[in-house]
Amino acid sequence: MAERSRRRPRRLPLLLLAALSALWGLPAAGQPPPPGQGVALEWLSWSHFRLTSLAGRVILINPFVTNPDSPVPLEAMTRADIILVSDGHRDEVGSAPEIALRTGARIMAARELAMGLLRARGVPEDQLVLAQPGFVFRLEGIKVRVVQAVHGSGVAEHAPGLPYGGPALGFLITFENNLTVYFAGSTALTTDLALFGSLYKPDVVILPLHPRTEAHDIAQMVRLLSTENPNLRLVIPHHHRLRPEPGSPTVADLAAEVRALGFAVPVLEPALGQAYHLAK
Repeated sequence: MAERSRRRPRRLPLLLLAALSALWGLPAAGQPPPPGQGVALEWLSWSHFRLTSLAGRVILINPFVTNPDSPVPLEAMTRADIILVSDGHRDEVGSAPEIALRTGARIMAARELAMGLLRARGVPEDQLVLAQPGFVFRLEGIKVRVVQAVHGSGVAEHAPGLPYGGPALGFLITFENNLTVYFAGSTALTTDLALFGSLYKPDVVILPLHPRTEAHDIAQMVRLLSTENPNLRLVIPHHHRLRPEPGSPTVADLAAEVRALGFAVPVLEPALGQAYHLAK
């Protein structure tokens, strides 16, 4: 079935990828754009994304705002409803506790990470959503399905005495317009992705393009996520620097590998801090 999917021509994306600055005006630094006709997606460097739903709900993913490429400082992050943290590493947890305390946002993370590190950093228990692979949550009118990721989750480097962050996670986020965005976390290549594609049929997939990965492997993730999934319209990389180190895979490398597999699905190189309008 995956082989037939590989050869099937892909439909052109029905995603409006024009910058929302032209439609909405530029938001203040650190502020999400106002609600529009689709889900607004912004890449804020590394694996930090901000998604704004049709109803104006703000979801932050891995808010590592202190990394060298980040366009927003911590003090500018004043709006959030849900924060998703994919594992216990420093660059995934980022400033999630501080932003949650500032905004009242709920943090969804593995139970061990939430009740260990995040609670130790002052996040009240009523703001912690204790997740495990296989769980499904409905928050603020948005469905979040939690899936496994093949990756580590140790927190010893920044939480002495709290070394384990529980399982590494990915998230399938379904918005009010039925658009489903799959954030894969830092997962390695795994055949689980074919299952996620065939069962949950994500429209947009955000995949790790880490400096120590190969573009070919990430393209194979696209192939697996296309299994029995006619909805896949857009691939977005994360975990890469604005100026990749020599020898690191680039977004152009990934796009070329996806084309080499026979897929016409676009690979977006998002402009830092620019909002894109995702319509079903």
